[in-house]
Amino acid sequence: MEPVWKASWSWGLGLIALTIAVHAFGVVMLAHGLQRISTKASEHRRFFRHPVAMTAALIGAIGWLLTVFHGIEAIIWAVAYLWLGAIGTTRDAMLYSIDSMTTRGASGLRLDPEWRIMGALEAADGMLLFGISTAFVFAVMQRIERIIDRVNHPPPLTWDT
Repeated sequence: MEPVWKASWSWGLGLIALTIAVHAFGVVMLAHGLQRISTKASEHRRFFRHPVAMTAALIGAIGWLLTVFHGIEAIIWAVAYLWLGAIGTTRDAMLYSIDSMTTRGASGLRLDPEWRIMGALEAADGMLLFGISTAFVFAVMQRIERIIDRVNHPPPLTWDT
């Protein structure tokens, strides 16, 4: 394997590890924040008077924060492309990164030949990151449904101890 290809693989795999770590940290922090919100909400039943609005607002906020995480991760890749000289301008590096991460691939931009494997690896990274985000949103929606169901249908009180 040529040294340049090894560098492209090494950088790409390293960036995948870095961006997944960044994403995992962000998702864990979001989950921690949601746990605190859930605890507070359980103490105040009125929080659940409008469960549809509450759920929509919560999912909207989570979606926005996940988008910020994806943007930060695209910036990490773009900076690497610029630093390595794989692409010429900041604007092109960012567009290429977002295009690769979303697997859209329609920008018409191309990396220098020795760095093209990185673009393919970024596309694989994007699929992993979006998969993590999708799974997280799904888990949050399931959790919200359980909380609302528990609030709206509390277990019957019994005299048994």
